[in-house]
Amino acid sequence: MTAPQPFRNLALARARFTRGFVALRVRNYRLYWLGQLISNVGTWMQSTAQAWLVLQLTRSPFAIGLVTAFQFLPVMVLALVGGVVADRVPRHRLLVVTQSLALVLALAFGALVGTGLIQLWQVYIIALLSGIVTAIDAPVRQAFAVELVGPEDRANAVALNSMLFNGARIIGPALAGMLIGRLGIATIMYLNGASYLAVIAGLLLMDPRRFYTLGPRGGGSVLERLREGLRYITGTPEVLRVMLLIAAIGTFGYNFSVVLPLVGGFILHTDATEYGGLGTALGIGSLAGSLATAFARRVSVHRLLAAAGAFSVLLGAMALTTTYELALVVLIALGFAGVLFSTTANTLLQLEVPDALRGRVMSVYTLLFMGSTPVGGLLVGGAAHALGVANALVLCAALCLLGVGATLIYGRHAPAGVAPGISPVNPHDGNG
Repeated sequence: MTAPQPFRNLALARARFTRGFVALRVRNYRLYWLGQLISNVGTWMQSTAQAWLVLQLTRSPFAIGLVTAFQFLPVMVLALVGGVVADRVPRHRLLVVTQSLALVLALAFGALVGTGLIQLWQVYIIALLSGIVTAIDAPVRQAFAVELVGPEDRANAVALNSMLFNGARIIGPALAGMLIGRLGIATIMYLNGASYLAVIAGLLLMDPRRFYTLGPRGGGSVLERLREGLRYITGTPEVLRVMLLIAAIGTFGYNFSVVLPLVGGFILHTDATEYGGLGTALGIGSLAGSLATAFARRVSVHRLLAAAGAFSVLLGAMALTTTYELALVVLIALGFAGVLFSTTANTLLQLEVPDALRGRVMSVYTLLFMGSTPVGGLLVGGAAHALGVANALVLCAALCLLGVGATLIYGRHAPAGVAPGISPVNPHDGNG
């Protein structure tokens, strides 16, 4: 007997919903995902509190940009080395080390703030040390996540990673905004330190026998391994096109740790709670974009270019926001376009790149997307100081659009064989 139509529709809806979270059926990945979710909430809480602390200490747009520069300068310098390490040593063990170091730094930051000893130069030092840890940790995490699932679940795992990151972006700033006034900035730092315990516990509870081995690690010097990875990128038009776009948007657009404090402090003149609300709005849009990506059956370069163009226009629109309510609406749309771009770029790379080169290729992704932040942060902070915050946002939006245009031109003149889209099953690599 055929089931009634309402029941068939319900079963179909349930199957579609389950498809969006299919990678969580893998125990190792589930432990990783839950630990990262808790840790990312703590990281966003500390990021929000840190920016508010710098505003209290200086009231300077340039100082906020300089803190961001210190935090991401090591990524620019060391990310490629981190990629070689990610392809050479057991990623599981290395993540335990990097997450433990991040825990120590968060607790030290909290102690300095809690004792009243904190000064601006100390914020710079802690930001620099955190950046060194991130330079090694980020490419390792990018490569390790897909080591936990089989080829058929990799696209979904990348999307779920983006979902947890952007879900944390909602929860973290909102919690920080509510708790800074009640508990103080130091407590936020302590809570972030405690959140790293969730990641470390998840890593220690995993079963290494169920990791998906990625083949021989290979030998050679660090320089030789770097050259091998860079040759692959420059010789693969599908990958190079994505990297060009990441370079433009990552440098001039993805500077929210600088942009939000500037918009909140100098355009909208928000208090701590409203400032947290700006981050929450950005996170709501980002989470919506993550969900859209998780349930999508395919990713494509066309979607990547459309998301990058929309992101650039919306970044410029932030310069026109004169009310808090309008800023929230624009930030929701900006978050949606931003995460649609970043998740699509990440997924295209993860599905195209062979396993043996994954760490090195994702280290270049990290370099362009995060390591370029010192340049972009100083640009935004310096331009805001010299030209005003609104004009600085227009300038950055124009540079992002210039990058989109350059990528379109390259796509038209790239060597034959550039595919307009890549399906969730990598046709070039039998391991996914």
